Amino acid sequence: MTASFAYPPVGFGPGSMPPENEEGLQYLAMPSGVHVYAAHTPEIDDPARVQPAIGLLEQVRDVARAWTPGHSTIIKRTGLDAASQAVFDDALGEGEVSIVLEDAAGRIAVQESVFAGVWSMRARTRAVGDDGEVREQVEIAAFPRVILSRAFPAHGPEIDMADHITPGVVNAPAVLTELLDHAARWRPGARAHVVNLSLLPHTPEDLDLIARVLGRGHATILSRGYGNCRIEATGTPHVWRVRYYNSMDTLILDTIEVTDVPEVACAAREDIADSATRLAEICAALSAVEPAA
Repeated sequence: MTASFAYPPVGFGPGSMPPENEEGLQYLAMPSGVHVYAAHTPEIDDPARVQPAIGLLEQVRDVARAWTPGHSTIIKRTGLDAASQAVFDDALGEGEVSIVLEDAAGRIAVQESVFAGVWSMRARTRAVGDDGEVREQVEIAAFPRVILSRAFPAHGPEIDMADHITPGVVNAPAVLTELLDHAARWRPGARAHVVNLSLLPHTPEDLDLIARVLGRGHATILSRGYGNCRIEATGTPHVWRVRYYNSMDTLILDTIEVTDVPEVACAAREDIADSATRLAEICAALSAVEPAA
């Protein structure tokens, strides 16, 4: 006889789990590590002792207040003794975006501060027979302009796609034709054109051919927020490889963008305005410190 629907089926509900599972169900760890801004004011004993650092922070504040989209201002880090340099670095802190650029002219390392749109930059020029010249500066911009000026080789790769088509190549020729066409027609201010490889069927041979034809550029960007985003300039001007990873370092989105610079790496106008406000608060707090007796 068929069991009545009024009674639950055997083997389900409370008490149905075997004794060996008394420790409970095992769940995957939830994502964590989201970066949240917390106000931080460097500890100082005497404002007069580190006045160069306060003056430089005030200069950065003023530039951020006056900033408008499309503009970039570079402030040289000069006149700072060890104490002032420590206070200045402590005030800026480290934000979510890091950039490394290496080319024949030298190496540039850029770290966004906790103030979006305020970038600390350390550049080392290559020189024969010595370690080269090191320059440190701060740039206030949506994205460091010096990186954009050197991210791509002067001449893109010259590879005949047809000569590298091997068994296993399926969609790479169509993807490359689309990307190269948009890159050739790209103009400043144009909307980004994105090819989502995660949604396209492709083979390892496809990815290898795409990498060969596009080539490698000079800049690598890491944006750390909810998970990581790794951005690499290709050898083809205005073409970027953008890959997103979750907090478990699993690739969740693989794209190629034809644009000036991927938006995920840029500071918005509202972000820079907020940075100016928070810089003003820190400058006021440092100036108000009473000298230690």
